[in-house]
Amino acid sequence: MGSEAPALIGTSGDSLRESFGKALSELAREFPNLVVLDADIAGGTGVHHFRKSHPERFLQFGIAEQNMMAAAGGLAAVGMLPVVTTFAVFCLRAIEQARLSLAYSRRNAKIVASHPGLDVGPDGASAQALEDLAAFRAIPGMTVISPADPIETALATRAILEFDGPVYMRTGRSPAKRLFGADHRFEIGKGQVLRQGTDVTVVACGVEVARALEAAEQLASQDVAVRVVNMPTIKPIDTVLLARCAEETGCVVTAEDHNINGGLGGAVAEALAATRPCPIEFVGVRDVFGASGEPEELAVLFGIGSGGIVEAAKKAIARKRAA
Repeated sequence: MGSEAPALIGTSGDSLRESFGKALSELAREFPNLVVLDADIAGGTGVHHFRKSHPERFLQFGIAEQNMMAAAGGLAAVGMLPVVTTFAVFCLRAIEQARLSLAYSRRNAKIVASHPGLDVGPDGASAQALEDLAAFRAIPGMTVISPADPIETALATRAILEFDGPVYMRTGRSPAKRLFGADHRFEIGKGQVLRQGTDVTVVACGVEVARALEAAEQLASQDVAVRVVNMPTIKPIDTVLLARCAEETGCVVTAEDHNINGGLGGAVAEALAATRPCPIEFVGVRDVFGASGEPEELAVLFGIGSGGIVEAAKKAIARKRAA
């Protein structure tokens, strides 16, 4: 990636779930052992594209997520490449099966969850998974990914199919801004500096990357130079990049559409505590359940919009200067 923020290509595009579904359908030819497992919500996860193009490799489990997750372990054990798809909140229902049938058994299966965080919007608090990154990050051997835009989602889809081991990946419900061009590269375990800055580093994942870039633009008008880092892999996190950014800017802000406990913020804090401690401010939902509303309105209400990132950056810089 270049040192400056990439130009937005248009103002909106496919949702991350649609990008995932289209990519999966196209990649099926390259991965003949690929099968998709669905819990009766293919229209909501994007895998309706795969169902149409490869119906013989589309397995319908109905509203039985625990059985679906356990079956993925069995399919992987006999050489298939299962991709489990459902809403993020329903993945939490099958956490035991993900732990034992996939991670403990070291099965090569992928879990791809749509509708995470406040991005769920009008469906409300009961459907908004704000703890999924924390839950899956804590499972030994589980890789955790949250891409930022449709292009990165398509690239990440290929990467997780090529990767040997269990993976949990978030997509998203709402139309997403395109942040990257056709030359974008994705590598599991690596972050990218999208914008250079010397005053503070903002580390973001998922929908918060676009908001972090917006916040950086707002702060630039106040002579604050913000470095923006896209961190699509939550686990294993890019500790080398984080340590370098902490050393060069002296303070960090994390931004995620997730509870502030246990997700990206926790991963960054753990990494920096072991390498280069510095002031850190956390932008996320502050240990409460969500609410019904449009995603952008909820982002403002719960403090994870660009304005919340701006305020957190100012606090981090003030703490750095006071140290």
